[in-house]
Amino acid sequence: MTRPRIGLSTVSVYPESTAHAFSYAARTGYEAMEIMVGIDALSQQAAAIKQLSEHHGLPVSAVHAPCLLFTQRVWGLEPWGKLERSAEMAHEVGAEVVVVHPPFRWQKDYALGFVEGIAALEETTGIAFAVENMYPWRASQRRRLEMYLPGWDPSDEPYANTTIDLSHAAIAGDDVVAMAERLGPRLRHIHLTDGTGSPKDEHLVPGRGEMGADRFLRHLAATGFGGEVVLEINTRRCRSTAEREDDLRESFEFAAEHLSAVPAPSEQ
Repeated sequence: MTRPRIGLSTVSVYPESTAHAFSYAARTGYEAMEIMVGIDALSQQAAAIKQLSEHHGLPVSAVHAPCLLFTQRVWGLEPWGKLERSAEMAHEVGAEVVVVHPPFRWQKDYALGFVEGIAALEETTGIAFAVENMYPWRASQRRRLEMYLPGWDPSDEPYANTTIDLSHAAIAGDDVVAMAERLGPRLRHIHLTDGTGSPKDEHLVPGRGEMGADRFLRHLAATGFGGEVVLEINTRRCRSTAEREDDLRESFEFAAEHLSAVPAPSEQ
């Protein structure tokens, strides 16, 4: 394959289940899966994930650790324990990457040693912990709350592996191509989606927002990105299985088209 592999995050079919995500992915052409460990009990079971992977012929490219607000109680309350269990699952299902968010500001002890702790986990587990870009929360149009420590932009810290999420970058007002250039070879993983700059984490189908997702993908192709591209979109407003499937197929085709495109001279 001359372009990066294109995967689907299981959260893209929420509120449907992890098992449904594999079925959708198989029908719409995806080449791998990212498992969002969440409140769906199946998503927490490596044996069940392996069975789904083998049944559908879809390898697991990444495990997303349960570090969202609504997954705070999944696998206990101790954050390092969650990351260790995520690495164990990654080993069991054949994934090389664990996606993790930076700590919330109220997780002070966790945040204090986060950068060094991530490096230590990578050393001991052999798994890449790709720290994801986040965003300031907005209390109003003018007031932004810094909710993550050591910060929302992973290019500000010496992480060995990182993730860029286009919807998060839209909220923060970040230029994703510039962020990718700052990260260089430390960019390991992509959450492909889109956003308009709204305070809401929109996770739009790529191409429906204002982040220049097509330009970003062509930049990845031109610079020889060798990591994983995973669609992480919000399909909760879809009114039927067919509509959700259409959004997933459109997202895959968008990614495949622009990752395979020959860049224009101005983009090289």
